[in-house]
Amino acid sequence: MIDQKKIDRINELARRSKETGLTEEEKKEQAQLRAEYVAAFKASLTGQLNNTVILRPDGTREKLKHNPRDKKNS
Repeated sequence: MIDQKKIDRINELARRSKETGLTEEEKKEQAQLRAEYVAAFKASLTGQLNNTVILRPDGTREKLKHNPRDKKNS
């Protein structure tokens, strides 16, 4: 999970990018932070989906099945 300080820094860099522009070092930092944020988001979503079940009308529960196409798009 990404901490709030890093999210705040992502937002700060985004604001500065729109207002005054970023240095090359700040652009690299922004790209790295965004990549870390996206990776954490994907991991969180994957965890949620792994614990999701479908409740059928007859009361049975079925776990979601893994879609093999997912590996291609990751």
